[in-house]
Formats: sequence, C-alpha cells, structure tokens
Amino acid sequence: MVSEEPNLPNAFVKLYYILQEMKPANTKNGVPVLHSAKDGCKPKKFTPDEVLVPNPSFKENQGTKRKMQPGSLSIYELERLENIRQNQVFLSSIKLLEAKQDLKPEKTQRGLKRQNNKVAWTEILPPRTKSLRIQKKEAERLPLPLEPHRIYYEVERIEHARKPEGPISMEPINMEEDSSLPPELLKLWTEDLIKEEKEELSLEEYRSTLKSMELSEIGGVAKVVKSRIFSVAFHPCSSRLLMAAGDKLGGVGLWNLDSDMGDEGVLLFEPHVQPVACMAFSRSHPTDLLTLSYDGTLRSTDVEKAVFDEVYRIKDGLRTFDFLSHDCSTLVTGDWYGDVAIVDRRTPGTSHESLHSLDTKTVRCVHVHPVQKQYVMVAENSIVSIYDARCLKASSREPVSQLYGHSKSISSAYFSPGTGNRVVTTCLDNNIRIYDTSELASRAPLLTSIQQNLYTGRWLSKLQAMWDPKRDDCFVVGSMQQPRRVQVFHESGQLQHSFQDPEMTTVLSVTAFHPTRNALLGGNASGRLYVFTD
Repeated sequence: MVSEEPNLPNAFVKLYYILQEMKPANTKNGVPVLHSAKDGCKPKKFTPDEVLVPNPSFKENQGTKRKMQPGSLSIYELERLENIRQNQVFLSSIKLLEAKQDLKPEKTQRGLKRQNNKVAWTEILPPRTKSLRIQKKEAERLPLPLEPHRIYYEVERIEHARKPEGPISMEPINMEEDSSLPPELLKLWTEDLIKEEKEELSLEEYRSTLKSMELSEIGGVAKVVKSRIFSVAFHPCSSRLLMAAGDKLGGVGLWNLDSDMGDEGVLLFEPHVQPVACMAFSRSHPTDLLTLSYDGTLRSTDVEKAVFDEVYRIKDGLRTFDFLSHDCSTLVTGDWYGDVAIVDRRTPGTSHESLHSLDTKTVRCVHVHPVQKQYVMVAENSIVSIYDARCLKASSREPVSQLYGHSKSISSAYFSPGTGNRVVTTCLDNNIRIYDTSELASRAPLLTSIQQNLYTGRWLSKLQAMWDPKRDDCFVVGSMQQPRRVQVFHESGQLQHSFQDPEMTTVLSVTAFHPTRNALLGGNASGRLYVFTD
C-alpha cells in the first residue's frame, strides 16, 4: 500500500521526505529494526566513487525526494565536505596558517628561568588507629596547656634550618657551582658616588618628570627572586640601575638593568631562610647592603670578600631596622615581640648593646629622624610613638611625641627624608595619614588623611607609603585599583601621577624611588620587579 503524499504546508514538506527516506534504513524484510545508542555514535560511511552533485534549492527540491543511499552520506553532506576541502586548499595556497603562526609573539621571561625540579614521590599514610570510643575505653583527662608568652611565633611555629652562624659565602644559586661574582658587579658595587647638588624642582616640574617615566618595552620587567617580594632597594650609584629585592623564602636577588650577568642581569643568593622583611644600602658606605629576616638574623653584604657577614642574631622574629648614626655604624631593630634593640657594629660579636621592651605586642616599623638621629619612631599596634634613644631605660620609656588617630594596625611610619618635618603612616583602616613633626609636641597634629584601599589579604605584601628621597613633600604607594597602578601623592593629599602600563597586571605592593635618578621600582607577589625610568 503506497501512502499518498499529504497536502502539507511548505514548512513541513522537507521533514516529511526525510522521515520517508529513513524508513528503509530502519526495516528489514518489512520488520522494524531497533538500533542502540552506540550505533548512532558510529561515524557515517563515505562512498568515494559517488559523484558530488550540487544540491538544488529548496523550491526546486519540493517535488522530488533527496536521494540517500543506506549507510552513505547525503548529497548535502558530501557537498559540505567538498566545500571544506576547497577552503583548506585555498588557505594552504595563500599560506595563511603559516603566517598566523609567525605573527604569534614568543613568550619570553627576563631574569630567573623556571626550573622543573618535580620529583616523583609516593605518600606513605600512617597506620589508621581506632578511636577510644570504638575501643570502648574511657577518654584520658588532659589538663589545658599553659598560655604561651610569645603568641605570634611560638604557638604553631614551623621550624626552619637556619643558616650557620658567621659569614656565609656569596655564591649565586642561579649560576654554576664554584663560580665567582661577575667583575662588572664588583666594579658597579664599589663605584665612587658623585654628589651633585640639584635644584629642587617645583611641583609642576616634578609632575612633568613623573609623566616622562615609563616602563621600558625591552627589559623593564624581570623575575629577580623566586617568591613574593617583601623588600626592595636601589643601589645609590647613578651610572647604572642596580636593584635588590628580598623574598618570602629568604632569597636576595640583584638585578643590573643593563647587563647580561647571570640570568639576563639577575643574580640570586640565599643568605636567609625566612622572609627578608627589610633591606637598605648604607648611606655612608654604598658597598654595604644590609638585609634583615624573620629568621632572626641581620646580615651585611660584602662583595669584595664575597660573603654575607652576620651583624646581629636572635632566636627569631626580627621585623625592621634603620641606621641610628650618620656613619651607619649603629642600628636600631624591632621584632615581633615588642622589643627594640640598639646594635653597634663596631662591637665584636652579634649581640645588642641594649634591649628595650615597649608596652606593645609587636613592633611593625622603626625609623630614625634624618637630622636629629636620637629620635626613633616606632609603629606599634595602633599608635606611633617617637622616643629619645638616649633616654630609653629599663624603668622609663616615655615617648617624646605620639601620633594618634589610627583605628587598626599600622603597616609603616616614615619621617620625610630631608628635614623630618613630616611623617607618613599607612594603616589597615584604609587611610594614609600625614602628620606635622616640625615641633615634637606630645601630640603631633594631623595634616592630611587620604582614603585608600589598603586591604591586600594574606597573599600580598602590605602596601606601604614611601617618601621620594629627592623630595620632602611627595610619596609613592601601590594600589589595589583596576587597572593596576602605582600612585604618587603630595602631602596635601593631591594625586600627582599614576604609573600604569598594559604589562603591569599585578599589584606592586613594595615600591621605592631612586635616591638621585628619576627611577621608580615596584615588586609584586611572583618575584618580579618593574622599573619606570625617564
């Protein structure tokens, strides 16, 4: 019995013919054949000797059925495959695919190279023990442990194998073993500084200088250390840019911007085993780089002897330091336990001259007045105090002046570099404050407060406002804003300039200006340094 073609609208004609064509493939001797889902996933067969005939238009094909042989592709699908083949031949003839590969830029990383030191290991699980409840035993009654005195490090502290006492050989770990330091590093490190007296720029000229500083297209970014950067510093030489950075793992990296020593100008050392929280070049002896670490050691870099000499050593918890004298022979340090120590480098040994416990849980930053060196500023929990180092005694620790107004922990506090008449503080209450310290009254007046998002979380170093060494009224600070930037403010709170670049995609938490040249340095959480120069 032949079914008559129904009089359907044009929209259903094609569907009707397709259903009619599927009937022979689904019957065998008039009996319906059921197919599994796997059969539908099998690839369709292609008949090589079948001639490709252009598929007529839908109107022309209304009265005829599309011929489709069982087990083969339809004329439409064959035509589609032929079009694909012709397109591929055309693309190959004009070599478009090869040109696309040539246009892809090669991803290169300046500085330290990635090392694949993955070692296959198998986790050995300890034997599973049954609980006392399952063993039907009574639980032991244990007394509560005593409250520890040093909460920050002693409750759940991870023990690290500290470096041995005394000098440590200065051997770059990113170079071959027993390799000496490059001669160009020694020459640059010991370069005689030429002090040039420059006229201080007006604020408008200073802004123009900042706008002329850009991130170099070639070589402006380099991976200097392995992990998150905690501290950075510029060598004071002016002929070239030599930078230092300390990371979370205790590494200290040196980067010569215009050199090929080490890994494209980068040398990496490991004088510490915990974060290098603070570093600074001696102002009287620029060949001396001091690095301080959480592991409780303060070391001096002697490039001529190729050693990291030990200056000061405690059990652990060192946080910050600064030079207490003009010749940089005396230091003041602060630790996580609220202790401030006076260290004299001329005295043999690695102990302090005096230790003073302040009425605070921790010392986050210490800074010395640039002119009156006897005044030491200490950033405590939520208050900044200025002490007279000559009057610090075991029985009396009264501050000369205090800076109030902070509601949360203070990350940093620094005197202005020229006169010390201003202090900039960075607080976790999302405010950067500028105080007047021209006269050290008992309560320093607040001049300006700048609201800024300073919440970095646990994976980024804390943002800190740092003065430009060449000026007494402008400072630089990183930013959490998008797109990423580094901002320079005036003491009045006015934004002077924002450093931005498409290549700067991460937060530059740690920043520093060059003491004499127009150069800005920023470090991020992956161990990379960004340099903006004019």
